[in-house]
Parts: sequence; C-alpha cells; structure tokens
Amino acid sequence: MLQTFYKYQGTGNDFVMIDNRQKLFDKSNTKHIAFLCDRHFGIGADGLILLETHDEVDFKMVYYNADGNESTMCGNGGRCLVAFAKQLGVISNKATFEAIDGLHFAEIKKGIVKLQMQDVPAIEKYDNHVFLNTGSPHHVQFEENIKDFDIKTKGSKIRYGSPYFAEGSNVNFVKKIEDATFAVRTYERGVEDETLSCGTGVTAVALAMNYLGETNQNLVKLQTQGGELQVSFKKEGETYKNVCLIGPATFVFKGEI
Repeated sequence: MLQTFYKYQGTGNDFVMIDNRQKLFDKSNTKHIAFLCDRHFGIGADGLILLETHDEVDFKMVYYNADGNESTMCGNGGRCLVAFAKQLGVISNKATFEAIDGLHFAEIKKGIVKLQMQDVPAIEKYDNHVFLNTGSPHHVQFEENIKDFDIKTKGSKIRYGSPYFAEGSNVNFVKKIEDATFAVRTYERGVEDETLSCGTGVTAVALAMNYLGETNQNLVKLQTQGGELQVSFKKEGETYKNVCLIGPATFVFKGEI
C-alpha cells in the first residue's frame, strides 16, 4: 500500500507526519512504524505522528517513538504537528488539540510555534539530579564537560538504572551558559540515543533550573545540538503553570513510500 507522508523537524528533532483523518493507517503494526522511522531502510525520523480528527477540538495527536511504540507527550513533535495542521488547512494560526497527556493550546506565526505544555505540580530533588514530568518523564543533571560527553553510554546507564528500570526516563545533561541560558543534551528513551533536541526535555531543564535557583527568569533559552528553543512559565507556589515551549517548526519534504 502506498503511504503519503510529510517530514518535519523542530531544531533537528525530526518526525514523519501522516494525515490519518480517514483512519487508514494501521496503528497496531509496530514493526511498520519502526521501519518508517528507520534511517537506513525507511524514511528516517525520531518519531512518527498521526494527525487525526477530534469531535471537540481541532485535531488529535498520536505519537510513536522510533521503536514503533506509542509514547508519552513529545513537545517538538507537538509543535511540528501544529505546523503540519496549518499546511493541511486544518487550522489557521491558532490550535487546540488533544495529545496523550491532555489538551494543548498553540499559536503559529512566521514558522515559530508557541505550544502550551501541561502544568508541573512537583519537582523531585535528589543529591545529584532532579526528576520531573513535563508530559514525559525527565531526569536532569549538570555536566560541565557537555561538549565531549558520551551521552549515549551515560544516558543509557541512567535510563535503565535505578529507579527507572524498564519503564525508563529521558535523561538531560545541562551546562549553565548565562543567567537564563543553558546548554542541553538529551538521551531519549524509545529512540535509545541522543536526539538533536527534545521539547519536553528542554521544558524540564528550564523549570529545573528555576527550581534550583540557577535562574530567576521566567523566560529561559535552551541551546540544543539542533538549535535554540525558549521556555516561558509562571510559578505559583511549588507549581509551574502556563508553561510554553517556543521555537521553529520546519517542513522538510513530502513523499510516498
């Protein structure tokens, strides 16, 4: 069966996009989804995203990791899906959509997508790291030698280790650049490698840095391997509200496979 797809990337975090409003895509075929994401034998991507109809909001987001399994929220994927929905004519400049972690509101202007993430009610602090859920679970720790750091080896060890084990956590390594600017490298579960950028990851880092007192700003810049993202938020007590992930979402190409 011939499958039409669209390729998008957000600061190097790339996705296969499929318009599934007619419900023709076989969502149970994990091997096929993994094949489409395979960089050697398929299209190549960090994940696959289906755009589906929704009775109450503009559309529904269904996200799969590169291993073919449906996964938790993907921030950059959500931003790219908003751009895809605009390209399809589903939305104009604003969108409300449902993802696995609930409803999201977004705006798109000149290729920049501002995506509202879920509120974060708690951050767990440990001796050498913090843990929080920004739609996906994230381990955050400092790493001074971030440029030459072996992300895949170190990230994999943490991702599968205690207390995460098989369910796993995404792992973020951070270096402070300036008061409200941080360099971030992320090991993503499901991809099982470093990605050039991770939306829920930089969101987690921004909130963690504010929580730890590394910055007092509520607009934080995150430098990833694939480009710069921004995260804005409002802190009320221990809860982070009105959390927004801001950055470019770029159409790469359309094809058939």
